[in-house]
Amino acid sequence: MNKLTNNQKRLRPHTPQRLMKVVITAFILLGLCIAASLVLGARLVSWDELVTGLSYRELDSYGASVVRERVPRTIFGLCCGAALGISGALMQAVTRNPIADPSILGVNTGAALFVVAGIAFVDISSASQYIWFALAGAMLTAIFVYGIGSMGRAGATPLKLVLAGTATSAALSSLISAIMIPRSYVMDQFRFWQVGSVGAANWNAIQTFLPFLVVGIIIAIMVAPSLNALALGDDVAKGQGVRTGTIRITAAFAGVILCGVTTALAGPIGFIGLLATHVIRLMLGPDLRLIIPLSAITGAVILTLSDVTGRLLTSPGELEAGVVTAFIGAPILIYLATRMKVRSL
Repeated sequence: MNKLTNNQKRLRPHTPQRLMKVVITAFILLGLCIAASLVLGARLVSWDELVTGLSYRELDSYGASVVRERVPRTIFGLCCGAALGISGALMQAVTRNPIADPSILGVNTGAALFVVAGIAFVDISSASQYIWFALAGAMLTAIFVYGIGSMGRAGATPLKLVLAGTATSAALSSLISAIMIPRSYVMDQFRFWQVGSVGAANWNAIQTFLPFLVVGIIIAIMVAPSLNALALGDDVAKGQGVRTGTIRITAAFAGVILCGVTTALAGPIGFIGLLATHVIRLMLGPDLRLIIPLSAITGAVILTLSDVTGRLLTSPGELEAGVVTAFIGAPILIYLATRMKVRSL
């Protein structure tokens, strides 16, 4: 009884005032990041040019055309960041691992391997083809990592999952190199995609991405209450009528879809899910009904901000967003691993 009481305290309600402050702050930051993405870059855009560009009136300035070119990039970055934020929240909940992330568990690398293999052996080239190959690779890698991490008496502990994911990612990265090195055309096609970027976004990519994003978000929202029950332990969850196995598979499926599709279209961008989820959990606690939607907003903010930062740091060139997120995320991962000692959620 005491254990149940202690576990239930983890999901105690936060104050409405605090929630409101977090939500308002998140949307303000999102708006500022959208504005920065449209205005900042190799060519700075004035307010008048921004308004003209967004109004889609007759083109009367170069700045307005720059704004219009940046609109799909901005929307695509928001979608990718939201997808990775939700994916990270789902994977942390399913594995009960506070540092679980698609990049850490090897899912990104599995998706990348299948895309490279598709380019090399099947000659794929379109966004839709990339998506299906990436999804297959992400799902198989997730199953493999969870299977390896579940071996032994203790089952799938957080530490074992991280180790399995890291080892799998290293092995798959070697396979990627083995496929690319003898094939220069594959390397040329893959090298810019590999670092993770939203710079090549267009409306076709957004239209291809949106159905998968909507499905993933719907599934994530539907399973959130059941995942909260799982956080109290399998016995408690079963006592509340939760089918633990089905919920884990469904949540993992949604997380893999969101990660796989993002990786297919933008490359293996890492650490977004880790950063976004921890920021929200730190402010509002572990309630996944709040973590999932707010991680989507936070992930969109982080990726958009990283994209803008990459543009400004090397202007008039660009530093890819995946490089910026890795530069920020790696030390934070080290800090979390040392402070939290990879304990389960």
